[in-house]
Amino acid sequence: MATERREIINKTIQKKGEVKIQELKDMFPEVSGMTLRRDLNHLEDEGHIVRIWGGAKSIDYLKESKEKEYSSRKTENIEAKVKIAKKAVEFVEKGRSIFLDSGTTIMCLGEAIPDKDLSIITSGPNIALELINKNKPSVTLIGGQLNRNNISVSGAISLKFIENINIDMAFMATSGFSPNNGFTSGNYNECQLKSKIIEKARKVLMLMDLSKIDKNMPFTFAELEDIDYLICENDPESDIKNIIKNNEIKLV
Repeated sequence: MATERREIINKTIQKKGEVKIQELKDMFPEVSGMTLRRDLNHLEDEGHIVRIWGGAKSIDYLKESKEKEYSSRKTENIEAKVKIAKKAVEFVEKGRSIFLDSGTTIMCLGEAIPDKDLSIITSGPNIALELINKNKPSVTLIGGQLNRNNISVSGAISLKFIENINIDMAFMATSGFSPNNGFTSGNYNECQLKSKIIEKARKVLMLMDLSKIDKNMPFTFAELEDIDYLICENDPESDIKNIIKNNEIKLV
C-alpha cells in the first residue's frame, strides 16, 4: 500500500512540478500527515524530489527553473553586455594570468575571447565550458560550493585556491554599484571571493552595464579605488562620470 501510494505521490509531483502537504492530505484523507512526510522523505532519499517547506518539488522542475532564471538574466540587457565584452576583450593579453569572474556579462566576454594561447582562471563552470570549446586557451576552474542561481563557485575552498595563485588581470562583474556603497553582491561567499581576487590582482577591470548604477546589494566587495578600469556600454551620467574620474579610474 505504501509503495503504491508513493508511486502516486511521485507521479503527481513530477507532473505538477510541486505539491504541498495539504494537497496530499486531500488526496489521501485516511493517511496521517506524518506518514505523508515520511513518504516524501523516502522519495527524496531515492532522488526523485527535493523537500521544501510544506511540501516538495521535482528535481526536473528545479533544474528547469534554474535554467530559465539564468537564461532570463543572460538575455537581459544583452546588447549592452555584448558591447562591454567587445571593449573588454581588447585588454586580454597573452603571457598573463587572467581571471574571469562569473555572471552573464563575463560569459559574453568568454564567448568573445579569441582562440589564442591564454592562461585563464575562472569561478564560472559554464564559462570554463565555453572556453574549452576553443583549442588554445589553458583553462583552470577553481573549486568551491556551486551557486545554482548564477552558476558560480565560492566559499572556503575557493578562497584557499585563490591564495595559491597569481593573477595579473582580473575581469570582474557586479550586481550593483553606488558611490556610497561601491560594488555590491547579493551573496556573502561570493563577496569574499571577489574581494580576495581584487586584492591579489595586479590590474582590475570591472565590467558593468549602466542598469547596475544605484542598485545596492547587501554585501560590498570593492570600492572605486580598488579597480583600475570601469568598462560600460556607454558613458554614465556626468555626476557618476566625474566621481569615476576623480578616483583616477580609466573609463572605457
